[in-house]
Amino acid sequence: MNRFTRRDFVRSGLAAGIGIGIAPELLRSAVARQAPTPPPAAGADPYALVDPELLAAVKQFPFPTQSFTSETLAAARKWPPEPPLPPPVPQPFERHIPGPAGAPDLRLVIVDPAPGTKGRPAFLHMHGGGYVTGMAGQFNPFLQAVAQNCGCLVVSVDYRLAPETHFPGSLEDNYTALRWLYKNSDELGVDRKRIAIGGESAGGGLSAQLAIAARDRSEIPILFQLLIYPALDDRTGSTRQVPPYIGQFVWSAGSNRFAWTSFLGVPAGSPTVPAGAVPARVENLAGLPPAFIGVGALDLFVDEDVEYARRLIDAGVPTELHVIPGAYHGFDLLVPDAAVSKRFTESWMVALRRAFAAG
Repeated sequence: MNRFTRRDFVRSGLAAGIGIGIAPELLRSAVARQAPTPPPAAGADPYALVDPELLAAVKQFPFPTQSFTSETLAAARKWPPEPPLPPPVPQPFERHIPGPAGAPDLRLVIVDPAPGTKGRPAFLHMHGGGYVTGMAGQFNPFLQAVAQNCGCLVVSVDYRLAPETHFPGSLEDNYTALRWLYKNSDELGVDRKRIAIGGESAGGGLSAQLAIAARDRSEIPILFQLLIYPALDDRTGSTRQVPPYIGQFVWSAGSNRFAWTSFLGVPAGSPTVPAGAVPARVENLAGLPPAFIGVGALDLFVDEDVEYARRLIDAGVPTELHVIPGAYHGFDLLVPDAAVSKRFTESWMVALRRAFAAG
């Protein structure tokens, strides 16, 4: 099997901004218009804890000065999807299926590494973008990499975005795609017992939501959940503050408040939120599928991700947790050639392949 790496992924033109879906040019422009923000503590260097290999890239994007807003949202949504890598890499294609009751048809982006093959696993992907931007196929080379490196059919869901659609709109879109994949497994050549779900950032949070909903509805079994620096708790950066050296780069507390408020339809950190909307607030995690959770130690989400992993373990859910020292949100995309990024990517690829093999 010919495999390609994160280097190929980024060299194809993909840039950083996985958490918010903004191209570097837009990020640089937005940052340049703002005055510098003081370091997180008097005399402290916000870059002091960053892995040396990851330092130069993040210094090009001084994210302490930038939080996501309605203005940057409008700009982010104008950015086109990343072109796929050329053949012989398997090519993505679109398919439209009926959406949830009363909702528009649902667009899917599919990558099939071996058309006509029967009984292979499938990976249902939810894209990142802070719940408010991005699209299925936004990063086509990533979908191609998963399909080819893990030998699975990949289906990415173009779920409805906030703030136009609050929860549970995106959950119902993702569940509809899961049901379609399960019911059409014979046509698609998929082993319905080996369906994994996953995503990065907001896509990881949506994957965790979907795993909970699928458990509660007891219709469709999920083999595995792959949560790459997932957004799991609306209280982070609102009613729960983080240490000053966490969440300084790429995705800030201000961005998190904007994203979750847009998604929930109530202010982030509110005493009550819609049931099932915030994975970290779901009391019972027993019976969920095995999980991989990976996050950087400087990522705004590190505490909530570690706590969620602990709660999964306490609930008897097989869980693999990776916390990467010196790494910020989306580090593996900003600096794919760094040793730490290569190890991280390989760790979740191995976990996904292992889950498929065991299933």
